[in-house]
Amino acid sequence: MKKNKKVVLGLLLLLILILLPSIPFLVAKGHYTFTQFWQLFFKQIFSWKAFVSAFLPIIKEIPTSLIITVIAMILGLVLGLLLALVRINKIPILNQLRALFVSFIRGTPIIVQLYLTYTGIPLILKAINMNYGTSFNVNSIPAMLFVIITFGLNEAAYGSETIRAAIQSVDNGQLEAAKSLGMTNFQVFTRVTFKEALTVATAPLGNALIGLLKSTSLAFIAGVVEMTAQAQIIGGSNFRQFETYCALALVYWPICIIFELLIRLIERNLEINMKDDNKKIRTQISLNSNPFDTGVAQ
Repeated sequence: MKKNKKVVLGLLLLLILILLPSIPFLVAKGHYTFTQFWQLFFKQIFSWKAFVSAFLPIIKEIPTSLIITVIAMILGLVLGLLLALVRINKIPILNQLRALFVSFIRGTPIIVQLYLTYTGIPLILKAINMNYGTSFNVNSIPAMLFVIITFGLNEAAYGSETIRAAIQSVDNGQLEAAKSLGMTNFQVFTRVTFKEALTVATAPLGNALIGLLKSTSLAFIAGVVEMTAQAQIIGGSNFRQFETYCALALVYWPICIIFELLIRLIERNLEINMKDDNKKIRTQISLNSNPFDTGVAQ
């Protein structure tokens, strides 16, 4: 019965959304009827030709966005794991440096970090050339490298907290049981801790991956032409920005849906029996805000 009520409620909301555009025509009478207005809109205002023609150039840039996303995510996970281990073990000096790094990354917008990387790395290379007489060519650095480094470091700062919480959620009893069997600390980590922590961290890290994909739209700042940059180029050439960005949105959307399905599949495959306390911790981690959801605001 409850399921039937949800279906009826969903259909009712869908009907309201469908009828919503007709409300202005019922409240205030204009020059055209509802049907005439939308016929005029799609003939003289909205360009189907610009909308459809924008898809192919944008789709061709999907590999660029995916390359940035995957490489930056891998870099972020590796660095994030190291940062998490440093905090868990409270290694002197390194832990203080970790705290400073995480605080800086979380306290500055990602677009500012991208500008700092894009302008800072060439200055560092120039200083090295001046001091050591080397001949590093600043202009030969691929623009994508700046983007990958920025997003990788950003993901490392946020992901380290997720990974740290996931590692610490593993039941100590299992760790002690593994050690009693004669396992070394490394074996305990790889065979017990890592597997359970991976299960706990899959959902929040998956959310971060989707957010990272959407944040690749900032890569044009460093001169990388990905999907959003291509949409800007198209919209600037035909002056049909709305149609172009509608096409861009419909390209991003299914990609994110595919990512969500893959994450759920991985999560189910990694599912193991956990105590209620660990499940509660897992839920809390999963509900953490995605650092990339607010885009430039981070």
